[in-house]
Amino acid sequence: MYPITKQPNISARFSLGMGGLLILIALWGLGTSWLESNISLASLLSPAETFRSLYELLAQNQLTLHTLTSLQRVLVGLGFALLIGVPVGLAIGSSRALENSTSTAFQFLRMISPLSWMPIAVMVFGIGDAPIYFLLSFAAVWPIILNTASGVKQLDPRWLMLAKSLSATRKEVLLKIILPGVLGHILTGVRLAIGVIWIVLVPCEMLGVSSGLGYFILDTRDRLAYSELMAVIVLIGALGFILDGLAQKLYQHWVHSPGKA
Repeated sequence: MYPITKQPNISARFSLGMGGLLILIALWGLGTSWLESNISLASLLSPAETFRSLYELLAQNQLTLHTLTSLQRVLVGLGFALLIGVPVGLAIGSSRALENSTSTAFQFLRMISPLSWMPIAVMVFGIGDAPIYFLLSFAAVWPIILNTASGVKQLDPRWLMLAKSLSATRKEVLLKIILPGVLGHILTGVRLAIGVIWIVLVPCEMLGVSSGLGYFILDTRDRLAYSELMAVIVLIGALGFILDGLAQKLYQHWVHSPGKA
């Protein structure tokens, strides 16, 4: 028999996580020290300069507008992806013929980098938020479609048979059986979609807009303010970590909900 490995408690997991983070910061500092011998501006990339700039930017309220704008774009892009992805995923999961007819096309489109559509998005939608929303939605829709369809296919057919025997309407079957049954899969798709959106967001915000964290990175590069650039990179990582954690908590809340079958 294999020995049973005890899972570390919350405090131990926190300590291990913080230890790993401190090691990462130490490696970061060593890397910038090594670069300083060849690149004079590398000193601006050090952890000390980065966190000093991050504190100053936050204290002076210079990042609030850019952060809120980026989060708004994430929510709008995710909202469009849900509006498109959930119905399409439900349809594909419910019909073998539809799944077979769309599988090749969807896999082909899914493998195209969303960023490769940037010139076309600008040509069609112009400069502004519209092309960003399109690119974020395109990036986020695929994990939602695939996870929703997977959830439908894993539904217990006895639930559907019971609903049919009770003469449930299509609306009742959808709202009372199918959607609650696939919500866990949809939330998994949402978590994956948030990760994809957050990665794609920064280059998308370099499409001629005047706000957002991606725009601020371009601005710091033009001003050679590399400590501020690193500060924004750290902020992007922290915000992405928080968004992923919120999505994970939402999924865990649903999985452990007392009312869940």
